Amino acid sequence: MQIARVCGTVVSTQKLDSMRGLKLLVLQPIDDDGQPLPHYEVAADLVGAGTGEWVLVSRGSAARVESGREQCPIDALAIGIIDTVSVENRQLYNKKDQY
Repeated sequence: MQIARVCGTVVSTQKLDSMRGLKLLVLQPIDDDGQPLPHYEVAADLVGAGTGEWVLVSRGSAARVESGREQCPIDALAIGIIDTVSVENRQLYNKKDQY
């Protein structure tokens, strides 16, 4: 898993039937110091994450373990919305501080 920040959404009206109903997010991965990395990726969202929130991201076959999504062609899935992140007694992120 990796930590990423939700930067926005992707709207795609034409897509495979197995992807219908999936919300797509634009994510920016976060480094070990809590700083955004200089690239973006698209991930499916089943947890209802919003712009600015930090999420846990699962990739590869682990992104398709949700029942009924085993054959869905997704590479990344937001699997949790993060409340806090602490590393070596230092808080990198607190959702309460963002709003």
